[in-house]
Amino acid sequence: MSSTRLLSRKTSNSGSRLLLFPEEGGHRVVVNDRMQRGYVYWRTEPAGRHFAARFRPQLTPKRMLELGVFGGKYMTDGRAEFPASWFERARLCAARHDPALNCFGVNASQSLAVWRQNGWIHPQDPRGWFQWYCRYYTGRRSGDDARQIRRWVAASRHVAAIMQNCEPGDLECRRRQRQAVLHWAYDPLSI
Repeated sequence: MSSTRLLSRKTSNSGSRLLLFPEEGGHRVVVNDRMQRGYVYWRTEPAGRHFAARFRPQLTPKRMLELGVFGGKYMTDGRAEFPASWFERARLCAARHDPALNCFGVNASQSLAVWRQNGWIHPQDPRGWFQWYCRYYTGRRSGDDARQIRRWVAASRHVAAIMQNCEPGDLECRRRQRQAVLHWAYDPLSI
């Protein structure tokens, strides 16, 4: 059996740490942030590769954060879990949700309370779909993947609505809906 060594990276002011334990078959990740304490998962696939056949997101998490999603409030305390490069040009605001930071400058999000009421939130990803996607992108695979991929596929109806109702390249047409598809890793700038 190979030896295991601990890799630790301190995050911003919160003092939370990401613990990575390289072992055969992947990396064990221990998450400690405001929404999860001691949550453990394994990264078993290479980052950005080996996605399910029907899951073909158009944008990486890094690109989504650069364009502006979720009013800049999403995962501001969970940076250690993901590559530092994702946050170099990310449009974030730790203090509050600010729609001006969104790519289209509009709010296209429902509250976390609404997500919980609708059963969209599962304990392993208490921040929702985007957290699931970030973890999937970095190599985690879980029993929730099929459900989350079905939700992603269902969001494509909004891409179709933009295509049916807007001239190609008219970024002023359906700005809220464009922002919403961006939250689901569809590229609203190419529609």
